[in-house]
Amino acid sequence: METKQKFLSFNLGAKDTGVIQLQHITEVLQISLAEICGVPQMPNCVLGIYNWRGEMLWLVDLEEMLGYSSLLQGSNLVVKMMAIVIENEGKSLGLLVRQLTDIEWLNTQEMKTHSAELFSPAMSPFLQGYFISPNEDMMFTLDALAIIQASIWGNHN
Repeated sequence: METKQKFLSFNLGAKDTGVIQLQHITEVLQISLAEICGVPQMPNCVLGIYNWRGEMLWLVDLEEMLGYSSLLQGSNLVVKMMAIVIENEGKSLGLLVRQLTDIEWLNTQEMKTHSAELFSPAMSPFLQGYFISPNEDMMFTLDALAIIQASIWGNHN
C-alpha cells in the first residue's frame, strides 16, 4: 500500500516547519496586506476577507492562530505573504504564512502522534502529528479539516 503522500511545507515562527497534505490544498496565492479587507470583532488571528475568484475568502494568520507571534508584527503593508487555500466540503479558508519551503513526499506511517504536553495549547487541536526530518527537525503536521472546522470561526466561513 502506498503510504507516501505529498505535503506542502512552510515556515512557522522563527525556526519551525509546518506541513499540510497537498490533497486539502486548492491553491497557493501571493497576497499583499493592502488587498485584505479587515473585519471588526473577529479573533486577532483572523485578518479579514480577500476577494478570491469572485468569492469571499477568510484569511487567517496561521502563526498567530497556533500561538506564535503575529505575522504582522513589524511588517509594513506592502509585504506580500503566501496564502495556502484549504478546502473541505465547499468551505475554503486562506492560511497566511511567512514563506513556503517545499513539496515533501512523506511516509504517513512515519508520522508520530503528538502529545498535548509537547505542544502549545493553541497548536494542539490543529495537529495531526509530526515528522522528524532527515536533519532531526520536527515538522508539524497540521490538520486542514480541524482548522476549517475550528470553533473560532463560528458561522463565518
